[in-house]
Amino acid sequence: MSSPSPRLASDLRAPRWLAAAVRAPMSAATMGHVIRILERSAPQWRPTAVAEVAARRRDPFQILIACLLSLRTQDTTTGPAADRLFRLAETPEAMQRLGTRRIARAIYPVSFYRTKARVIRGICRELLRRFDGHVPDDLDALLTLKGVGRKTANLVVTVGFGKPGICVDTHVHRIANRLGFVRTRRPEATELALRTKLPRRFWVELNDLLVTFGQHVCRPLSPRCSLCPVARRCSRIGVGRSR
Repeated sequence: MSSPSPRLASDLRAPRWLAAAVRAPMSAATMGHVIRILERSAPQWRPTAVAEVAARRRDPFQILIACLLSLRTQDTTTGPAADRLFRLAETPEAMQRLGTRRIARAIYPVSFYRTKARVIRGICRELLRRFDGHVPDDLDALLTLKGVGRKTANLVVTVGFGKPGICVDTHVHRIANRLGFVRTRRPEATELALRTKLPRRFWVELNDLLVTFGQHVCRPLSPRCSLCPVARRCSRIGVGRSR
């Protein structure tokens, strides 16, 4: 995912646009209650592949690589691919020495594995050349790395460094709108609306919580509303058929 264009960034900052986005049915207090309910339900859902990597070792570099592998790839494929790769190399120096073909073989069959292998090796080269082999903890610095977009950068900042940030992917974008917490059309817009409306104490955990919720219950098509622990508080915006 690429970073927003200057024109888009300007649009996102427009007060009129933002006021409309946060003027949605669900209040911040209700959203906080929803998050607390989902926290109690989360142990029954399998965590994301990136969360599993972070649980074993909170290494920003490994979280960065795992996030890149996860793009357009199911967690059941991402997790084993990350494990195979990290058995071969755990640092930018070691990863750089592997070479693109060996990285590609290790991460197959993640989506676009050849392209991702080139991106990973290029990022390692940049980390060694520009950041002394360390992953930066700054969103803007992360976005200068080729192949790192806002979703990945925010996930590294929040999960890897525990700093405030909101990682918005398709699950977070869809569910925040479906609940009626924000009114947005693009994930980039959802990020800004959430930063404006959602109390900061909920930011870091939001992505993993809503992604697992979206994978197991609040699915894109035919969500499992009969099993949803927050069904009574959901505005069901855009929901036609459900189970």
